[in-house]
Amino acid sequence: MKLLRVGEAGRERPAALDAEGVLRDLSGVVGDVDGALLADDAALARVREAVAAGALPVLPAEGLRIGPPVGRIGKIVCVGLNYHDHAAETGAAIPEEPILFMKAPDTVVGPDDVVLIPRDSVKTDWEVELAVVIGRTARYLDSAADGLAAVAGYAVAHDVSERAFQIERGGQWDKGKNCETFNPLGPWLVTADEIPDPQALGLRLWVNGELKQDGHTSQQIFPVGEVVRYVSRFMTLYPGDVVNTGTPAGVAMGAPEPKPYLRAGDVVELEVDGLGRQRQQLKQA
Repeated sequence: MKLLRVGEAGRERPAALDAEGVLRDLSGVVGDVDGALLADDAALARVREAVAAGALPVLPAEGLRIGPPVGRIGKIVCVGLNYHDHAAETGAAIPEEPILFMKAPDTVVGPDDVVLIPRDSVKTDWEVELAVVIGRTARYLDSAADGLAAVAGYAVAHDVSERAFQIERGGQWDKGKNCETFNPLGPWLVTADEIPDPQALGLRLWVNGELKQDGHTSQQIFPVGEVVRYVSRFMTLYPGDVVNTGTPAGVAMGAPEPKPYLRAGDVVELEVDGLGRQRQQLKQA
C-alpha cells in the first residue's frame, strides 16, 4: 500500500494510491498518516479495505502539492558511512559499528519542495537514501529479524548536508545536517509488505540531469534490520520515527576538485526502486 499526504504545508490530508495509481482521499477514513495509524493494525486494515473497494473520492493529482508521507515525526535517526563505496570515496575506514546522528523533524519537507542553501554555505551536498519508518515500539531488540518486524514501511529520503558546517566548524555533525529543508521525504510511504527485501533496492540521484549516484542497498555495511536492532539498543524507537539508512557513493564531497557542490538554481532528482521519485530546485536562503 502506498500512503501519502497532500495539500499545503502544515495542512496536509491523508491519501493513498490505489492499484491503478489513482490518488484517493483518505480523510474520511483516518485523520492522518502518522505513528498512531502505523501502530494500529485494525486502522491499517480499514484503510486497505477502503482503498481496495474503489469508492474513496478521487483527488486531482495535477497541481496538488505532495507533503511528507508521515506526519508528527518524533525523531529522525541517521546512519553515516553505511555503504562500502561511499566510505571508500571519502577515505574513511569501514565502521565497526553504525555511526549515528540525528536530524530534527522540522528539517522534513515534501519530496518536491524547494531546498534552501543556507546562508554562508559553500559546500551543500546531496545524498539519496532509503528511509525506514517505524511501526512498532522498538526497545532493546535482539535480532535483525526483530528489527525488520518493527518496520511499517519505506520511503525516499534526501539527506541534504552542508559539509563545511558538518566537518570544518567543530563539534558533531549536527550543524551540517539540520539546516532548514534538509530532509525531503516521500513521495509515498510504501508499506513493508510491498518491499519484501529492503536489501534489493537501487538508489539513483541526478543533478541538473547528470547521474551522480547509482547505488544499491545490497552494498550497505549494516543492513536495515541490523540498523533498527542496533539503534534500539541506545534509544527507543516509536511508531512514526524515521531512520535514514545512509547513502551510496557519488556525493560531491567524494568528487575530484573542484567539487561540484550545489548552487542556487540547481535541480536535484532522486529515486529508490518502488518508492517513487523526488525533484527539488535549490534556492538561496
